[in-house]
Parts: sequence; structure tokens; C-alpha cells
Amino acid sequence: MAKAEASVKELVDMIHRGELRLPEMQRRYVWQSTRVRDLLDSLYRGYPSGAILVWETDEPIQQQPFAVPQAPSPYQGQRLLLDGQQRLTSLAAVLRGEPVTVRGRKKPIELLFNLEHPERVGVVTEVAGDTEAEGDETEGEEPEDEEAEDEERQEDEVDSSEQDLQSRLNRMTFVVATRQMENLPNWVKVSEVFQTTSDTAFLKRAGVTDLEDPRVEKYGKRLADLRSVQNYVYRMDILERTLTYDEVTEIFVRVNSLGAKLRGSDLALAQITARWPGSLKTFQTFQETCARNGFDLDLGLHLRNLVAFATGQSRFHAVSTLARVDLEKAWEDCVHGMEFAMNFLKSNAGIDSPALMSSPYLLITLGVYGHKRHYKLSAEEELLLRQWSRLANVKGRYSRGSSETFLDQDMATVHQGSGGAELLDRLRQQVGRLEITPEDLVGRNQQSALFKTMFLAFRDAGAKDWSSNLKIALAHKGAHHRLQFHHLFPKAVLKGRVPPREVDDIANLAFVGGKTNRQISNKPPSQYLAALLEKSGSGNFQAQCIPTEAELLEIERYSDFLAERRVLISQRLNEFLGTSRSPG
Repeated sequence: MAKAEASVKELVDMIHRGELRLPEMQRRYVWQSTRVRDLLDSLYRGYPSGAILVWETDEPIQQQPFAVPQAPSPYQGQRLLLDGQQRLTSLAAVLRGEPVTVRGRKKPIELLFNLEHPERVGVVTEVAGDTEAEGDETEGEEPEDEEAEDEERQEDEVDSSEQDLQSRLNRMTFVVATRQMENLPNWVKVSEVFQTTSDTAFLKRAGVTDLEDPRVEKYGKRLADLRSVQNYVYRMDILERTLTYDEVTEIFVRVNSLGAKLRGSDLALAQITARWPGSLKTFQTFQETCARNGFDLDLGLHLRNLVAFATGQSRFHAVSTLARVDLEKAWEDCVHGMEFAMNFLKSNAGIDSPALMSSPYLLITLGVYGHKRHYKLSAEEELLLRQWSRLANVKGRYSRGSSETFLDQDMATVHQGSGGAELLDRLRQQVGRLEITPEDLVGRNQQSALFKTMFLAFRDAGAKDWSSNLKIALAHKGAHHRLQFHHLFPKAVLKGRVPPREVDDIANLAFVGGKTNRQISNKPPSQYLAALLEKSGSGNFQAQCIPTEAELLEIERYSDFLAERRVLISQRLNEFLGTSRSPG
């Protein structure tokens, strides 16, 4: 299962563009506006909000529409949302100011934001047992008048007398809109806040006309904080295309039966901050530093790194035994370790982005390794550690089975004084041979760790865009030069001739800039490759292991082309990984 991250805005845009669809197995949208209110309140305060579960598949799966408008899907493959529908539908409706469609009826989700809300939480929402998890909510019949139902639920959460009711509402940050509340000057419509970057209308309505009024700064900050909800990042768990519909259905049922649970890192953070008040800011500051260095990592990874340095193992269960002094010392050490690990991966191993890593756990092992050796490595140690880093990445050392167990094994190896050779031995015990064969590439697509290492190997060989001659890189800016992967035999050419999985085979993929990709469009290689060869020579194609023999570029020879290129790619990968002469 692959991991990814996406902001609320990115996910909402994916829904709007039709990139994210709902499978038939999903239930309909069932949240009441009061539930949306509580979700928005949690995001506004930065509380955890679970993960999103997605299945990528090329199979023709029956779908159902979202409760918010979507464009037709422009993609051959499908990205289906298995867990997160209620949250994302709600957020899409609020951010875009669109009604949700439930049973053919369009119903707006209208929330109000209190510009004068208390600095601290004033109301603790009590949640019924059957609504704790997104997947546990009961179907049930919806009331005929949803707005009336929401107002009734909202009022049920406060005292029944009018005076007490108004007092309680004034202590809330968000409420479901009512005509009476909309007329109060300090309450603004949430969707309108997301639709504009200007605060002028909201300030004027609240009676703020003097720029010297202290409410200008106060309200401005709160409106900015509300808009920043769209930057909240969800973790995405992505199920592989290899899973069958029955397997995915079983996963869907289990996820929605068990309900959403806090991650171990969320629980660990609660325990750590209880013993070390103010530490969250320390963690977040370092997290931001790492992001500026090109390694934008989940906070949970930094917490696991802290635990690894404090206890010598990776599991969070030992956090409860650690005193503040232990945590502070471990944090100081693990920061130095993480800095070494990021620098080593980037400068020595050539892995300069989390997007090129099969698991961020690589950083923890490298950090422990550097720390144990006081950041002094011989030339031989550096060579072995570089080889291990690349091989552990491409072989998925920490993305197969029990990743924590393998991480603990490697840390134990390092703590015992062993080095890169022993780490390589442990990897070999897990995966068998270390060299890459052409057969290893069969059926792999762009989600594979082999694809990421293929990019690294091509870049290391000096691969360039075929038109601009810019070296391939993830950091290129501009639509013309931003890196894309190109189907050497375009999808349109292969449609109906080969199975979808074979179209996306990594032996049919190459790295080019956006403009080159668009210029080639749907032309077969027998048409476009000759002109490029004549203009620039074969060097750029050799760097990406692309056969250029005319007979292999015919559509009828597609399978032969893939076979030949797999041989060339495996040779290049083994050169990059240092396994060309590795024993089996």
C-alpha cells in the first residue's frame, strides 16, 4: 500500500475535476450540517482528522456520483475513494459554496463563523457512540426538513432558555446558520470567507471602519486562520491496482466496520506533550526546517525518530516510560541524526526527495548509523552505506510486511557496531538476491519503487529532455519544463491492443518535460523518434535505455520492445545500485 499526502484544497479540486470518484460500494452522503460544523471546528483548531483511503484501478468498476458536482473523469484509470467520503464531500460543499445533493434534493450546508469566538475551546461537543467514526454512522431515514433538524440538534447541545442559548452560542466558533444568527454582525458565512481573499466586507459588516481599531488585526488573523483550513494535509493510503474488487470490498467493509482510530503517532504525541509541555512547537519548527531542505515529512516520522533514539526501537508503546529529560536528550540527538540522514541521502545516495523514497524509515536507520559513529565514516563505510540506502529503497525494505520489525532489526545491527555489509546481509535475507533482473520489471507501473529508482539511475546517467536538453529533475519550474513521464507507445495507440496494465508498464515510460510530452502527444514512436534522433542524436535515448531500432518501434513489436528495454533498464539499475556483479 502506497502512502501520499494531499491538502484539503487539493482533494476538493480532485473531486471537482473528476479525478476522485466514488465506487458503487460506497454509501450515500449522510452527514448533517452539525457534523460538518464539528469537522470544520476540528480542522480550524488543527486537530487530527484521520486518513483517506483510495484505490487506484484500471478495472471497469461501477460508480456512483458524489453529492457535490463533478466534471466527467478525463482519465483512463480510476482513483476511487473508499474512506473519507463524508469528510471530503462536506469540505467540498463548504469551500466551493455548493449545495449537496441527497436523494435528488439540493441542500446547502450553511455555516457561520464567530469573529468574536473565545481564544480557548468554550464548548466540548458530545458525540454519540454510533457517530464516532465515519464508517460507523447509521444509514437511517433523513428528516424531510434537514435545516430544521440541524437547528434542533444545535439547540439540543445548549440550554433551552433563550438567554442561556445565546450565551452558549456566543462561546462557539462555528454554528449552523439560522436567519437570526445571520443578522448578527460578528457572524460571517463560512463559504463566503473561502470565496474571497479580502476581509473588507466582513470588517465593515462587523462595524469595523477605523483601521486603528484593534479588531482589524484580530479579525484579520482569524479569517486567515479559517482560510488556512484548506491547507490542512490529509494522509492518503493508496491500495494497489493488483488488488481484486473482492479484496478491496473486504478492506472497505473492515475499515468501515472498525471505525477510524487515532494513529500511534497521534497518541504518542499526546503522551510526549503531557511530559514535555511546549514540545510540539519544537517538533513543528524542525519539521518546517526539514521541509525547506526538501524533505517535507509527516510529524509522525519525526516522533518515531525521537522514540528510536530514546529507546533503541521504533514502536511507540515505550513512550509512556520516558521522562522529560530522556525525551529532551533524545530529541537533541535525533535532530542531528535526521540532518545527517537527509544530507547523506541527498548528496551521497542521490535520493533528494521523499517522493523518490519507498519509505521514510530509511532516514531513521541512516540517522542512527551516523550517530553511533559520531558522524565519522571511512570511504569504505560510505560506499557500503550508499549502496545499502539505494538497495533498501528499491527493494522496499520498510514497505513490505512488518516495517517496524525490519526497522528494529536494522537499528539493532547498527547498535551492535555492525556496518553497511551487515545491513546488506539483512536485506538479502529478506528479499533474496539484490540485483535486478528483467523479470523484476514485468507488470510494474509508476507506483513501483523500481520506477523511482529508474528515474534516479537515468538522472545519474545524465538523462535530458529530448527537446530542451535540460537534465531531468523534479525541481524544474514552468509548464514547459516540469517533469512528466511519457508513454513511449501512447495510450491512444495501444488502446484495444494490449491490457491496460501493460500500457503503464514502466518499460513503456520515459521522463521528459511537459512541452515535449505535449508535442509528441499521441504519435507512435515510429513517427516521432526518427526526427528526434536526427536532430539530437541517440545520447538522450541511450541515457533512458530506450531501444531505437526501427523494427522495434512498430506497434506490432510492442511486446518485443518492452522485453528489450527491460534488459537495458535492469543493466542500468544494477550499475546504479552497484549490483552488476553481486552474487545471487
